[in-house]
Parts: sequence; C-alpha cells; structure tokens
Amino acid sequence: MADDKIEVRNINSPDHITRVDRVKYDDMKQALMAVLPSDAPGLTVAQAKEALLPHLSDDLFPGGDKAGWWLKCVQLDLEFKGVIKRADKPPVRLYRV
Repeated sequence: MADDKIEVRNINSPDHITRVDRVKYDDMKQALMAVLPSDAPGLTVAQAKEALLPHLSDDLFPGGDKAGWWLKCVQLDLEFKGVIKRADKPPVRLYRV
C-alpha cells in the first residue's frame, strides 16, 4: 500500500508531527482503549501494558516485541487528541475520557 502511515502528535511537543505504521497504531489503540478504565485515577503505564499485551496481534507484536514503544506513541497521541487523560498526581496513570 502506498500510504499505510498515520500522523501522530505528542502532548509534550504539540507542534511535532510524526508518521507511523497505521496498522500497528490501530492495533495498539484498540488494545489500549479496551483495557483503560473510564474513571480516574486509571492504570499506570506498566499496568496498562501488562493488561493490553493479550489484546495485541501476535503477527504485529510477536511476544510483545516493541509494545512499549508503540504504547507510548499511542498514549501521547491520544492524550493530545483528548481521548485519554493522565490522573492529576504521580505516578502517571491513564484513563479514558
């Protein structure tokens, strides 16, 4: 496919746009949204990663390979878009809006 990329943003660098693999992004987004609660304080990033691993495609993330990088990529993009939020106090905890 000629354009199998998606533009992502970062809540920490809102003017920076990166293009990443659309299929991996979508798989990670679906897995993350499936495990995040809708109430604060939510899950820590480590808890979210552990919970979402079984939801990922083994073809795209064999044995969870690179899941941490993709989780952070999708997390920061979804925070930028206002789809998920961080709890007010450390450690970083995520929940759906």
